Amino acid sequence: QVQLVESGGGLVQPGGSLTLSCAASGFTFSNFAMEWYRQAPGKQRELIAEITALQNITTYHDSVRGRFTIFRDNKRKMVYLRMNNLKPEDTAVYVCHPSATNDWGQGTQVTVSS
Repeated sequence: QVQLVESGGGLVQPGGSLTLSCAASGFTFSNFAMEWYRQAPGKQRELIAEITALQNITTYHDSVRGRFTIFRDNKRKMVYLRMNNLKPEDTAVYVCHPSATNDWGQGTQVTVSS
């Protein structure tokens, strides 16, 4: 079955950096665009970054463009989110998601606080 395991979250000070990882299995990874979502307490889940399956075309939510970078390794079935210049408003649970599916990981918590 499909498994998505996120890692790399943690507590970081404002202005700091983290790189999130998502290990995928149980489906043909290279056939799917991959997405990172986040959900902050009391807020709806929002799509923040997407990367296409083969051409690695990326799109970003306005709030993270220029600070976050999504990239993938199809051989290793991994997708990553490099996050720079983190802000307190980036605090959320971050989840990876194969586009147009109902499969979700458990997520990894990112907390930005001094």
